[in-house]
Amino acid sequence: MRRKLGGITIQFAYLFIVLSTIRISTAVDTFSPGKPIKDGESIVSPGQLYELGFFSPGSSTRRYLGIWYKRVSTGTVVWVANREVPVLDKSGVLSITDQGILQLSNGTNHVLWSSNVTRTPRNPVAQLLESGNFVVKEGSDSSTAQSSYLWQSFDYPVDTLLPGMKLGMNFVTGADSSFIYSWKSLDDPAKGDIGFGIDSHGFPQLLVTKGPAIEYRLGSFNGLRYTGTPRLQQNLIYKYTFELNEKEVYYHVDLLNQSIATRYVVNTSGFSGRLVWKDETQSWAIYYQAGEDQCDNYKTCGPNAKCNINDSPMCSCFEGFEPKSSRDWDLLDWSSGCVRKDPIDCRRGEGFVKHEGMKLPDTSMSWYNQSMNLQDCEQLCSKKCNCTAYANTDIRGSGCVLWYGDLVDMREYTDRGQDLYIRMSAAYLESLRRQSKARKRKRIAIIICSIIFVMLLLGLGVILYRRRRKVKAREKIKRIIDKYYNTNSRSEDLELPIFQFGIISKATDHFSDRNELGKGGFGPVYKGTLPDGKEVAVKRLSMDSGQGLEEFINEVILIAKLQHRNLVSLLGCCIEEDERILVYEYMSNKSLDCFIFDQSKSRILDSRMRINIIDGIARGLLYLHQDSRLRIIHRDLKTSNILLDKDMVPKISDFGMARIFGGNQTEANTKRVVGTYGYMAPEYAVDGLFSVKSDIFSFGVIVLEIVSGSKNRGFSSHDHMHNLLGHAWKLWTEGKMLELIDNNLDDSSVAVSEIVRCIHVGLLCVQQKPEDRPNMSSVVLMLNGESSLPQPKQPGFFTEREIFETGSSSSYQKSAVSVNEITMTMLDAR
Repeated sequence: MRRKLGGITIQFAYLFIVLSTIRISTAVDTFSPGKPIKDGESIVSPGQLYELGFFSPGSSTRRYLGIWYKRVSTGTVVWVANREVPVLDKSGVLSITDQGILQLSNGTNHVLWSSNVTRTPRNPVAQLLESGNFVVKEGSDSSTAQSSYLWQSFDYPVDTLLPGMKLGMNFVTGADSSFIYSWKSLDDPAKGDIGFGIDSHGFPQLLVTKGPAIEYRLGSFNGLRYTGTPRLQQNLIYKYTFELNEKEVYYHVDLLNQSIATRYVVNTSGFSGRLVWKDETQSWAIYYQAGEDQCDNYKTCGPNAKCNINDSPMCSCFEGFEPKSSRDWDLLDWSSGCVRKDPIDCRRGEGFVKHEGMKLPDTSMSWYNQSMNLQDCEQLCSKKCNCTAYANTDIRGSGCVLWYGDLVDMREYTDRGQDLYIRMSAAYLESLRRQSKARKRKRIAIIICSIIFVMLLLGLGVILYRRRRKVKAREKIKRIIDKYYNTNSRSEDLELPIFQFGIISKATDHFSDRNELGKGGFGPVYKGTLPDGKEVAVKRLSMDSGQGLEEFINEVILIAKLQHRNLVSLLGCCIEEDERILVYEYMSNKSLDCFIFDQSKSRILDSRMRINIIDGIARGLLYLHQDSRLRIIHRDLKTSNILLDKDMVPKISDFGMARIFGGNQTEANTKRVVGTYGYMAPEYAVDGLFSVKSDIFSFGVIVLEIVSGSKNRGFSSHDHMHNLLGHAWKLWTEGKMLELIDNNLDDSSVAVSEIVRCIHVGLLCVQQKPEDRPNMSSVVLMLNGESSLPQPKQPGFFTEREIFETGSSSSYQKSAVSVNEITMTMLDAR
């Protein structure tokens, strides 16, 4: 699945460090006592994603031991051992003692930095793992569990969080890696002002800090997301975890797509967020950035106020509160916040007001219990006079967190916020009850009056609408029938049995929903069984349909005169009062699109069956264009209009949009363009010109869809924006046509050359110009012959956007199609 990364592509100057290292001749990922790493040498992780060695940042000449990306974004440093104590020249040496202690020394053998170990190992080795973790372990230990390592760099993050790192605190051992800090400058990796990490005071929360001050609160984790960062969701790139128990609290990210490089970083410019490497641009792109608008700034609205970026002004007091300084508030200075109109003092009648969609207040001074329910949480807060608010720790309905004193740093979201219950005085709650009763009485009166008025209008409207629709429908039916039939020729021209409505109704169990096969623009289609036991498909014109009357008459006139193995058979029709019904032979396997676009059913269609279906469609279309007594242009040929009988023989159906050509007529023009995008020929969709060549274009699209198992419209590829026609053309020009063939095909029963020949014919049929496309007699010969074929030219509608961009300049309103490919039409004159 392809995913588009949010944010803009950025380049950070400090990411690209001048590395003065000389790579060792063979890439190794370990070293042991007696084999130190000198300045100018390095070790590389197994997949060569990371490299460890000495470097000088920016324009500095000082040397640091660090880890950086090697395979992507060469020179982007992710960890520094001696960030506070640099080596002043290139005399640095990294060694490991027999006790497993890493030591960084200068030319005078002075140890500038060293690691610690928890136990004395046997045969210690240091290794740079594929994850970027630099570890010390026993040489015989093959375990990959972090708990088995004697020491690891992941326990000492600098300014970058890599997947697999834990950001947090161990309450048992006191080990603290709860924050990462930016470099001091681009030339100095020493600890800077910008920090990101977990504040474990009260209910733990994620913070971005600048010096001792909080810049932005991502908030506490509520079981699904962080309360201050509702947009940060689980995704296909990585999975984040926030763990809080009696032993530890930590934030952890696991990479789900190992082919993607990602990291969380804080830098000297104040940026804090997640970056993802993009091979296309060879740069880092912002996937998430902490603090995206002014409401994210810490305490923007002061105590007891909420911020909503969609409001103006964006800061407001909660109900029952008022600005502490009205003058400052009027000047848009909200820092003093709000105060209660009526103070709380544990009097009888006090309670809580629920506020939905909130970012929970700062939890650094809160109390929490993860096992309590919401009801017990409310009771506990009620008993404590200084408790001002409560909420669930888990948004799914468990846990309790209490706040004391002022509530700070809150904002209101339109969605994905959390419920916050704020304590209010008895006087305020009583006023709310009085207002609620008054509003309720007024609302009930308005609703009753509105219902009566609407019912009267609806009743009158329904009566008038039904009368008008019946009159118009009858007039239109009479006009259309009079147009095509007269008293003398009607029975002769129709040549089609007329069914009584009662027989059809009984055959379909009174048009029962369980017998419904589907719906189209014409109306619903039902399965039925005639008195003689013959199964039929009953197509019933819906009076609410925007199309159908003309198509009904058109289909009766055309298909009743056509007889061919690859055309669906019309058995009869019904014309009684307002009912317009067509009765067809029943196709047990439904339509072609139900097979080729379904992953499980497509396996049923092997290569030979698909070739036979293509050949059958071609022969049916040849009959329409040339061999029948009428020359007929179908105009809406698509996979959903190809039905399959019990033997998988294809039959062309739905002739409601078809047109008859007379004599030597070869093309016609229409202002009423009908059909389905993805199958319409360019000259028809743009200029309303249709001919046998527009049907041939549709046939070519169907051929490519049958072979590939993919739809033309909505087709997507990881390396281009073309539709299926453009994709096929690209593969053709690159000589990679076999890549177009459906993966579900078993080619053991048919030569690959026959499939490729079908693709070749399909590309010939979808060429841009009508005169370049072959006629159907040539298509049938080409499909069944072995002679060489002409080279195709670029197809029409090369990309999916092209049809809309081209059609926008036309004087016609083209047909539209819904996701289930129901054909829609609109008429718009010049």
